[in-house]
Amino acid sequence: MKRSEINKIVKSASSCFKAHDWVLPPNPKWDVTDFGLNDFKGCGLVLINLAEEQEYCEKLMYAQKNQKTPAHCHASKKEDIIVRFGEMKIRLWKGKSGASKERFEIKINGDWREIRSGDEITLQAGERITITPGIYHEFYPATQEAIIGEVSTANNDLTDNFFVDSNIGRYAEIVEDEPPLVKLLSDN
Repeated sequence: MKRSEINKIVKSASSCFKAHDWVLPPNPKWDVTDFGLNDFKGCGLVLINLAEEQEYCEKLMYAQKNQKTPAHCHASKKEDIIVRFGEMKIRLWKGKSGASKERFEIKINGDWREIRSGDEITLQAGERITITPGIYHEFYPATQEAIIGEVSTANNDLTDNFFVDSNIGRYAEIVEDEPPLVKLLSDN
């Protein structure tokens, strides 16, 4: 990704947060990723670390319509994904995506619901889903923009993200074509 593209994305995310009264902490830790696929509009996400503690963390995410976060799971991280603004679609699998149509239970808004692997669920603003280790998931906004929260157990993004597509990398390669607006997690 070009730094100019990242700067433009940071401005869009910042405008959306401001329009919906999300005040960021001082010097937030930004992460803008295209998952190494060089297609941010099709496969990308903006994440901001709000809290990083030994036992838990909290992130705020921003995505635009149909911008997928690709299918992945975590070995140890348990997370609640909460729609803060907009509408989000999330597809879930027990096992790798497309592996089976096995039924399993997932917690949505605090209540257990039985679903089938590969089912897609729509979440409105204020709704949440609890994803346990080993459950593959991919998600994307159904509205023009979405603000998505995550509260989870602490994890290492480099060692606890298992993507179905082996071409995916956690951080984008950056071409420095202008000065950065913010420092990214991947910046040295």
